[in-house]
Amino acid sequence: MDVEELAAALQDSIGLLARRLRQTSTPGELTLPERSALSRLDRGGSATSAELARAEQITPQAMATTISGLEQRGLVERRNDPHDGRRIIMSLSESGREVLRRKRAAHAQQLAAALAAFSGDELDVLAAAAPLIERMAEGI
Repeated sequence: MDVEELAAALQDSIGLLARRLRQTSTPGELTLPERSALSRLDRGGSATSAELARAEQITPQAMATTISGLEQRGLVERRNDPHDGRRIIMSLSESGREVLRRKRAAHAQQLAAALAAFSGDELDVLAAAAPLIERMAEGI
């Protein structure tokens, strides 16, 4: 299999997995941009809205809208940058951490149930592939 065939196969399989996980969402839950912003703050720590927009490859205006909704629900907190009072730094609130934890736990349970049907060798292959898939995603 060449690189382009592999890319197409991964796109199809990862896309299907993502759609299946999203299908279990209930009304009122986080949107995909909201989940992405919260996850980025959780992994990378505090950041400005502009930094988040660059990292998520969306416009600053779109990120500002996303952050505003998260802030209204108490999932992120804003504070002035101690080194530059003109900049606003966003960080994950405890409520935001809890929402992410619950969402991740629900998805992990779904994945664990599906993985129960895999052999030990298949699980080893998936375990080795997980960090590679993450690295691939960060490179896009």
